[in-house]
Amino acid sequence: MTPFGKRLRELREAKGVALQDMAAALDISAPYLSALEHGRRGRPSRLRVHQICQYFNIVWDEADELQRLARVSHPRVTVDTSGLTPEATELANELAGRIRKLPAERVTRLLALLKEN
Repeated sequence: MTPFGKRLRELREAKGVALQDMAAALDISAPYLSALEHGRRGRPSRLRVHQICQYFNIVWDEADELQRLARVSHPRVTVDTSGLTPEATELANELAGRIRKLPAERVTRLLALLKEN
């Protein structure tokens, strides 16, 4: 699940709306909406996020946060380390090779560390 997918599901469940009903209201397929929630689809477009914000009557800071979550929610990331240090390339490769095995608390700590800078 992506950060965007998690938040989308939270919003939908808080409103008490079935996935099929929300999909129909947004004029998208239920399988597409389900794939967004589960992180099996790439990040949604700005227009799609805007439509979702309208659907939930989300404005200002909360809308900006939903757009931010969409930007950081691509489930298949490519890291280009060309021009970076050998250590940066090693870090990218180590993370790619180990991320599935990292405990959740370690992922949380690493993310917090990266956000410090």
